[in-house]
Amino acid sequence: MSYAFFCFMAIIIHVILNIDCMRKGRNEKENPPRYRYRQYLDSLLIFYLSDATWGWLIGYDNRPVRFMSTVVFFAFMALSVLLWTRYVIVFLDQTGKYSDFFLVAGYSIFVFCILHLLINFFYPVAFTFSDSNEYVALVGRHILLIAMFVLYIIVSLYSFLVARKSEDRVKIHYLTVCVSSAVMGFFVLVQEFDANLPYFTVGCLIANVLIHVFVEEDEKREHEKSAIADRQEKLQYSQVASGLASDYEAIYYIDIETGEYSEISVSEKYRSMDVPVGGKDFYSETRENVMRFVHPDDRDFARNMYYKEVMLNNLEGRRSFSYQYRVMVGDEARYYRFVVMLSDDERHFVVCDKDIQDTITAETALRASQKISITFTRIAESLASNYDTIYYVDMKNNHYVGYTTHQVQGGLDISQSGDDFFADSLRNVSVILHPEDREPVLTALDKDYLVTALESKKQYEIRYRLIIDDKVQYTRFFARKTSDGEHMIITVENIDEEVKKEKEHLRALNTEKELARRDELTGVRNKTAFMELEESVQRNINMGLDYLPFAVAVCDLNDLKTINDTHGHKAGDDYIISSAKFLCDVFDHSPVFRIGGDEFAVFLRGDDYTARERLIEKVKESSEQNQGTHKGPVIAIGIAVYDSAKDKTIEQVFERADRLMYEHKRELKRE
Repeated sequence: MSYAFFCFMAIIIHVILNIDCMRKGRNEKENPPRYRYRQYLDSLLIFYLSDATWGWLIGYDNRPVRFMSTVVFFAFMALSVLLWTRYVIVFLDQTGKYSDFFLVAGYSIFVFCILHLLINFFYPVAFTFSDSNEYVALVGRHILLIAMFVLYIIVSLYSFLVARKSEDRVKIHYLTVCVSSAVMGFFVLVQEFDANLPYFTVGCLIANVLIHVFVEEDEKREHEKSAIADRQEKLQYSQVASGLASDYEAIYYIDIETGEYSEISVSEKYRSMDVPVGGKDFYSETRENVMRFVHPDDRDFARNMYYKEVMLNNLEGRRSFSYQYRVMVGDEARYYRFVVMLSDDERHFVVCDKDIQDTITAETALRASQKISITFTRIAESLASNYDTIYYVDMKNNHYVGYTTHQVQGGLDISQSGDDFFADSLRNVSVILHPEDREPVLTALDKDYLVTALESKKQYEIRYRLIIDDKVQYTRFFARKTSDGEHMIITVENIDEEVKKEKEHLRALNTEKELARRDELTGVRNKTAFMELEESVQRNINMGLDYLPFAVAVCDLNDLKTINDTHGHKAGDDYIISSAKFLCDVFDHSPVFRIGGDEFAVFLRGDDYTARERLIEKVKESSEQNQGTHKGPVIAIGIAVYDSAKDKTIEQVFERADRLMYEHKRELKRE
């Protein structure tokens, strides 16, 4: 009964731990690993029930009942192994020949088990019961459990190899799968030698707890964080949309394919026109509204703009386009500007409309005004060179006019104007600015910030990047006050060429620095580079950082003087070059330095550090062979490993390696 009691406890723990996953992990497309894991958990639950039943029936005289409970036990044991293998493959996100092998192995074990159980009905090959109704294990059971053990261990090793290539949370998840497979493999092996206790149930329960604690709970926390972030992002989007809507009469969000749309509007004037706030077909409904609200002279033009094909054609090759026409608001005809943009998912249009009648009136009055000549004079006073765009901003009401250079006749032309320079500029930041530059530009485009900055200096400057036609354009922004103190001159300049020259100059400097750290003869790094590396490593050691494991190898070329004396310096140089190449080939993951005429040093790290004994032995074996054949480099080598417990300086590591190198050099001379 203790056997069955433990199994029932395993069932209770299993349900408590996995109730959420067993209820919710049913969508394979949404989360394939969770779906596979739920299948495994379901099979494991049935296996626990069958194991509990098997334990409860121990000593029960009804042989057919015990026989069937044993059949169910083995069937779901094999099924759980198969479903665990399928889960691991999907969880590791692996495909290819190894994954195919695991699947074939899992299915083979399951089919092998089912066939043996069927045969066992007629001829005992897996198990039987003695005359005294005692359970007797046969060869089929032994083969099945050994095969399961082997598969679990191979899956564990494969999970470990995948984990080594991973990082952070994912690495911990994969290592958990590795340990879980190893645990189940161990308890399968124990079950093979003792059938009187539920060892495999113990292994599965431990593995399930590990997966729950280190994988399921971690993913649950990450999902909760993601959900919170999504809610915050939606709230931000809602706030942004409301903010934008306050600057426009209305904003429409339209499904390009179906025409279904919704509207955001805070304009009482626009609402008074009784325009629908949503609908099923933006294109046809808007064309109907054109006939109701648009000035008769502009209706044909306006109707033609609201066809899906026309809107897509106008957006081809650019981020947005705009147009304007007159809308009848009551008995008054007012100009409206419409801006059409493509959403990030490229499946929706965003259409913004704004009443620009007052702006047009102001522009007309401004163009006609004789005061424009005074404006040009003040702009000219602040300009020292040509700019792409110049903005003249009234500091009292934020009204602005933009000017561009007239390329043919000289002078300036008005290119744009508006009621609020700072608000209009901020709207463009999220559209055309490089994401990494948005925060500093948002700060710079704050009116109070600019005014404060210009109180202490004559001009304010900031550089940033624009994204134009998917290309980066470097831009310089200057702000100055005019002599009357009531206006601000803001200039925008394309500095792509200037930045290009700066980068070329920096590249040339970096190349020059790199060459200064290369040995001219061999191309490996020189003594200067080695000393810089020593200084860098020493700084980390001095600061008490847990420095990555490393070792230093010191090498000395034998017989270089003899070669120079007997065959000439050209042969000596060739000998040095071939020796450097040999060292680079052996230590292909670590930097090699030439620190003297016939001396080299190697800073071993990563894979080379792990395989250091094999690599050092390779150098020694090759040197001994070359010494006997008088072909190829003969190199004495010594290596020392950094020990944080006793090494206070990297020089101590170097000195140990140097001593070992001289010991090897003496050994080579004795041979």
